[in-house]
This record gives sequence, C-alpha cells and structure tokens, in this order.
Amino acid sequence: MRFEIDAHDPHSLARAGRLYTAHGVLKTPVFIASATHATIKGLSPEEVAHAGIQIVAVNGYHLWLRPGVELIAKAGGVHKFMRWKRPILSDSGGFQVFSLAQSREITRKGVRFKSHIDGSPRFMTPEASIEAQNALGTDSAMIFDECVAYPSAKEYVRESVELTLQWARRSKAAHNNPHQHLFGIVQGGTFEDLRLRSAEETVKIGFPGYALGGLSVGEPREEMLRVIQATLPALPEERPRYVMGVGTPADMLACMRLGIDVFDCVLPNKNARHGSLFTSQGVLKIKNARFREDERPLDPSCDCEACTKYTRAYLRHLWMAEEPFGARLLTLHNLRHYAVFMERAREAIVNGTLSRMHVSEGRAD
Repeated sequence: MRFEIDAHDPHSLARAGRLYTAHGVLKTPVFIASATHATIKGLSPEEVAHAGIQIVAVNGYHLWLRPGVELIAKAGGVHKFMRWKRPILSDSGGFQVFSLAQSREITRKGVRFKSHIDGSPRFMTPEASIEAQNALGTDSAMIFDECVAYPSAKEYVRESVELTLQWARRSKAAHNNPHQHLFGIVQGGTFEDLRLRSAEETVKIGFPGYALGGLSVGEPREEMLRVIQATLPALPEERPRYVMGVGTPADMLACMRLGIDVFDCVLPNKNARHGSLFTSQGVLKIKNARFREDERPLDPSCDCEACTKYTRAYLRHLWMAEEPFGARLLTLHNLRHYAVFMERAREAIVNGTLSRMHVSEGRAD
C-alpha cells in the first residue's frame, strides 16, 4: 500500500494524504460509503460516484452467504459484478458474525453460527474470510477479528484481544491477492492498556494499514475519543489509520484532529431512509409537520439533486407516502453532504484552517 502524506494541520494531528489502490487514488481524509450487499439501496453506481463518493465497502459475510463469492469471482470480481469503477473495501464480516450472539459459538479455530438467511449451520474461520475477500477482488480487505460488545468485562476483552491477534496472524498467512491491501484491526474495548497491547502486537505482525475496531458500539463519545488518542501513538505514522463505524460529521472531525485518515459508517444511508438528513445547519427530520408547506430547498448550500430541484414540502410528501423516489433523493443528499464535508476537511488541513472548521450538531430550521 502506497500512502503519501501531503500536509499536516499545524494545530492538531490531522493530516491530508493520498492512498493508492488498484482502482484509483483516494484523497484522505476519506469516507467509505456502505454498500453492504454490493449496492447502496436505490442508487446506481453512477449516482453514488456523482455524489462524490470515492470508495464503497461491501460485506464479505453477506456476499459469502448470498449470492456466494464463487459466483462473483466467476463474474470477474465484485467491481465488474456491481459495475463500480472506483476502489472497494471488503469487511471481513466479523462484526456481523458476532452480532449473532444467540446463535454462534466462538472457538480458537473460528466461529460456528447459523445463517441469518435460512438458519443453515456455518463455520467461519480467518482463512475462509480472507479466501472470500481475495475472491471478491476488492482493493482493501480486513482481517477476521472479534468485535466485543460494550460494556464487557476486562478479562473477557483481554482474551478477545489475544484471539484477534491469533486470527490476525492467520489472516495474513492466508492472504494471497497481490492487488489487495490487508488492514490489521486493533481491538481492546475501552481499556487503554489492552488497546496498546493489541496495537503493538498487530504492528509487529505487519500490515499495510491499521484500523481501530470495536468503537462506536455504544460507548460514550468521550470514551471513544480517549481510546483513539491513547492508541494512535502506537501505530506507524506512515500508514493509513482507519476507525471503523464512525460516524457523524462531528465525530469524524474530532477523530481527524487526533490523526485518523479513513472512516466508514451506515449513517448517511440508514438515516436518509428514516427521514433524518445532515445539513449545513444541523440535522433535519423531514417528517416534521412544519415542513408540509415549506418551499425552501432542503439545504440551500448543497448542490445535490434533492436540494437543487425539489422543496422540503415535496420531499416530505415523498417520505410520508413511502415513495422510493423520496428515499433515493434523501440518500443522495446525505452521501453528497458527507463527500463535501470530507472535501472541505481536506482543504482545511492543507490550508492550516481545520481549527476554524465546525459542524452544527443541533436541529436545522
């Protein structure tokens, strides 16, 4: 993985860089949009790209179950399968497997669980996860790890860290796609000593990039930021740093200032489908009755299709009527908001003005 740092913010640890992949160069900080099943609901790949999204993430677990990675590999890989020409990251599916708490059994070899689709018994190992991601042909892949719940007892988290380190070694040994970058994942819950142990040992194994997992899973924001701040000094400065599952623009801005380069989250897609929109004035709930006759654009500073062509009143009508066109427009808006936010953040880092960048977390008018 070739990662070049173009600029450092003079007032924080934020940096702007370029991450080279087989399908293009990513300008960091970068947000990865969630395309779990090799699609973003309701949108074409061209629409997602037009919104300014540089990279999407598919889920190895879901594609392993359906339609099967063999089928995707036969089609020429996930890029050709979903007709996306830009970089793709694949998640190992570890989070999804471990979310099946009522139907899974963790062993040293891997995890036994029942498929959420048809209840059939399955067994996922680090080797199987990496083999699936190799076959998908994504630009970046993730090791198979255990994501512990919050809160969890320290002794359990300690054992989980050691298990994840074992699986990290096996994941690296199994990885054989020379065009794909494999990220190591640091675990450890909210315990700083366990995070440092995980980080130091993961770095010893050696990966092109490093991710912080097991955050944004219910812990207070202050706890998340404390853990990130304590852990990052143990990771190589010359490698990209990725915090998984974060988050809101305000959280991403706070993490950037600590030195994070890469983010992913389902929020822009999921919130849009629930009528919650990120705007330059704050969060707007389109279902609210006060927008019934509101002829203003959703966000006057946004250049997406929803904001330049339609009114709040019309968008509210579509959402209340459960029209798919409404969900499409709102998802496009949220993705465009995130893309522009990242562009502004990168520009601010390069210009040394990130300290003056703020995000409204209140309710929009």
